[in-house]
Amino acid sequence: MTRGTLRIYLGAAPGVGKTYAALDEAHRRADRGTDVVIGFVETHGRPRTAAMLDGLEIIPRQILEHRGGSFTEMDLDAVLARHPEVAFVDELAHTNVPGSRHTKRWLDVQELLAAGIDVISTVNVQHLESLNDVVETITGVPQRETVPDDVVRRADQVELVDMAPEALRRRMAHGNVYGPEKVDAALANYFRVGNLTALRELALLWLAGKVDDQLDRYRADHGIGGTWETRERVVVALTGGPEGDTLIRRASRIAARSKGADLLAVHVARSDGLTGADPSALARQRALVESLGGSYHQVIGDHVPTALLDFARAENATQLVLGASRRGRFARSLSPGIGTTTTSRSGSIDVHMVTHSEAWGHRRTPAGGEEERAHRPGRNGWRLARRRPRARARTAALEPRRRILATVLTLALVPALTAGLTASRGTFNLTTEMLGYLLITVIVALVGGFGPALLCAVTSSLLLNYYFTAPVNDWTVADGDNALALLGFVLVAGLVSRVVSISARRYGQAVRASAEAATLSMLAGSVLRGEDALPALLGRAQETFGMTSVTLLERVGDKQPTADWHPVMTVGTDLSATGGSPTGDRVDDRLHDRVDIPVRDNLCLSLTGRSLPAADRRILTAFAAQAAVALDQHRLREAAAEAAPIAEADKVRTALLTAVSHDLRTPLAAAKVAVSGLREPGITLTEDERAELLTAADESLDKLTHLVENLLDMSRLQAGVLSVFPRPVGLDDIVQPALDEIGPPASRIDVRVPEDLPTVTADPTLLQRVIVNLVSNALRHGPAETPPTITASALGGRVELRVIDRGPGIPAARHEDVFQPFQRLGDRDNTTGVGLGLALSRGLAEAMGGTLTPDETPGGGLTMVLSLPAA
Repeated sequence: MTRGTLRIYLGAAPGVGKTYAALDEAHRRADRGTDVVIGFVETHGRPRTAAMLDGLEIIPRQILEHRGGSFTEMDLDAVLARHPEVAFVDELAHTNVPGSRHTKRWLDVQELLAAGIDVISTVNVQHLESLNDVVETITGVPQRETVPDDVVRRADQVELVDMAPEALRRRMAHGNVYGPEKVDAALANYFRVGNLTALRELALLWLAGKVDDQLDRYRADHGIGGTWETRERVVVALTGGPEGDTLIRRASRIAARSKGADLLAVHVARSDGLTGADPSALARQRALVESLGGSYHQVIGDHVPTALLDFARAENATQLVLGASRRGRFARSLSPGIGTTTTSRSGSIDVHMVTHSEAWGHRRTPAGGEEERAHRPGRNGWRLARRRPRARARTAALEPRRRILATVLTLALVPALTAGLTASRGTFNLTTEMLGYLLITVIVALVGGFGPALLCAVTSSLLLNYYFTAPVNDWTVADGDNALALLGFVLVAGLVSRVVSISARRYGQAVRASAEAATLSMLAGSVLRGEDALPALLGRAQETFGMTSVTLLERVGDKQPTADWHPVMTVGTDLSATGGSPTGDRVDDRLHDRVDIPVRDNLCLSLTGRSLPAADRRILTAFAAQAAVALDQHRLREAAAEAAPIAEADKVRTALLTAVSHDLRTPLAAAKVAVSGLREPGITLTEDERAELLTAADESLDKLTHLVENLLDMSRLQAGVLSVFPRPVGLDDIVQPALDEIGPPASRIDVRVPEDLPTVTADPTLLQRVIVNLVSNALRHGPAETPPTITASALGGRVELRVIDRGPGIPAARHEDVFQPFQRLGDRDNTTGVGLGLALSRGLAEAMGGTLTPDETPGGGLTMVLSLPAA
């Protein structure tokens, strides 16, 4: 049976018109004679969407009982039995009621597709699994219903239903999305312009990624290897040199000329050792790339042009930015250089050679068109095949290919010189002929070191003896001076070649020491700054030494040799080391060329990927020591973070005692005076005076009781021992008792709480105290002629209560300051309380699983928004 096709209408937010557009497609297919049915549709009470159902066959829904309630779901069996050509199934991410065949609606859709039925469905971007946490960060609303990205990506067609944020908000304000009771809360929360703009961008970028996948798949299926300039992708080659900033900014400007262009920076490192680039410079350039909206990459490759072009083609890049070479004319005459080689092989990729202040300088070593500084090690990822011999020296022995090249030069130049001097016999004397051979010997020494130079010296001496020393064409030497000259020639050639070889080796050691010093300086700097550098440090070790993975292992439990080792953190390919010692056989046998650097008895740095020479292990030990320090700093910060609440609690207790010493005195003094006046035997009081004193005492004791309750509750909140007993409760059952508690001033408050609001999960007593505090604050700061307003609405599984005043308001920058205990922002004197009302209200709201946030009232004033979970 042929599998059905899936067409999905993707939207950035509710209300953009996904269902309407999908139903319009269903009508178009039905008009063409296709058998179309409605398996499930949710109109959300929108008249225009409901009108689109006219003329389409609707499969009756299945009724399911769950926890005493009746719910309707798509009748999957009925749709399968009907077996239409096309089924419309709305809300792909929906979670089915328990008792359904599948837990998720997208699983129902998969069964319909398997039965050969084409499906039209809808989904919002916030329901995609990979974007769920991002959307929650943007909107503050968690999405519990999700669909795997792969389900949507594998759809045959995905159509974006787009709408500008301002247009969607107008639809919302006109009542075309939600009912009137939900509009205010929706516009002020989820449907803010910023939220909608961010969601729209997420939808566009996600769909662009799917389009890229489709294009890559098409190119692979049809064997298309060339670049298709569907979108500009600019790759800039970096060496870590000073010209890198210029190249990055130039590449960024090139990318900015095209909307949606991507900027990628790449550094090529050799696979045989240290990368050679200055780590701090590369880190700074990486930060610059990311600040300009680009991404940083590092690849391993011995042949730079090939590595650059392979990366560019893999990324479907359209443009490649290289720096102009810093080599001189002579060096460029010996080899074309990376820039020229890359350009000649680039094919359809445009290559930009960018000039910079370092171009054509006297320190010239090409690196992706750029030259590295003279102090960098010779074995780096940006080196030409032919470089000045001194810059190619290694710390131990010269490269085998250099010795081979020197041997080839000996076999080529020495016979050539011999033939030339033989042809011009009599023109030069023996001294000149010896100088010619000595010059060749020095050249060979510069290229290949002592061994090839000694071979050249011996060969030259034998040829001088045979062809140019009397008797000619004989190995004997008749003149003793000539014999001494030949012996001196061999000694001079040998000594010169030895000095050259030692000098090249010392230069390589110095260059490597300079690179190690730069790396150690970077490590020391991170220690001094106290950075949480463990992930970055392991990543730097992986890049620096070209390893597959770098893992910090820690021995847990006892410290016996048999104790298990567990990874603390891994960068690169996962390390399967969950038990055994770092060098034991309980580690995955597939890991080869493993290097373990012990740090402490219970700590070890483990690297996999290739064998490392002893010289690299020396600096790796510094990495391991720094990793241990970084781990200690990380754990100290965690301990400090755990101690912070204790310090904060101590701070609050200190402030509490300070406040109590002042604010308890006023009501106590007033009550004391009133009671003393009533008990004074020598004073005769009228009934009115007695009633006034009793009232004063009663009010003072009420204030004292309220103050003590607030102080005790704040103390419990700080200690985390406040008792909360949440249960379903209606807001209308709480608001009125709260207003009654406030008394006569609350009679002028405008209350607009709909009767059909969902119940909330909260502690009724604590919720009433929060409302009392909020309303009292609004009455205290609002003008008498404009009383506060209380509104409520439901949105996204939550219920929001808004207390709106028309007072002076608070600057947006100081909104969070109002929730600090024991302060009043300087707007009231100390006779009005200790400034705990809003701080306590937020704490009580959060203890009940809610939030309390301030917002500006349009036209002036402050709106306090209390959000609670719906029951």
